[in-house]
Amino acid sequence: MNASRTSASPSPDLTRRAPRSLRCRLGGYAVLPRMLDKCRAAINGQLGEYHFNCPLDQQFFGFAGIDAEQLKTELAKGKSDSEILEWIRVNSGKNLSRWEIERWSAYQETRLPDSDPGTTEFFASTLGKLSMTRTDIHTWADLLDLEDHCTFGGTA
Repeated sequence: MNASRTSASPSPDLTRRAPRSLRCRLGGYAVLPRMLDKCRAAINGQLGEYHFNCPLDQQFFGFAGIDAEQLKTELAKGKSDSEILEWIRVNSGKNLSRWEIERWSAYQETRLPDSDPGTTEFFASTLGKLSMTRTDIHTWADLLDLEDHCTFGGTA
């Protein structure tokens, strides 16, 4: 999925719609477009039930070598996705190759709940609240997409 925006856009209202999927990519990074939506919504008081700088976002910050508050400051200036991507490239504490970004993003898209200690029960509980019959939800990306869909009126 391509997530690039070429100019600054209004903040998404996450009380009315979900952020972009974890699978959506910007500059090769999975997670980043979703995190940008949540941060912009937080800045503008439209975050709803979502959380900026959640554990998933923190995985991105750690991987990219970016500070959450510094990113938030840049987004508050009205920067577009492409401008933020360039800011990340310049300000990252790491010199990541396309291959490293692709590998990390592929992992994020296929990450299972048992890959982090103590999360299997949380995953099962969250899925159970959404559906007791879905047998196709295996990864965090699957679960987040389903939760986003159900949050805004879709059925599991």
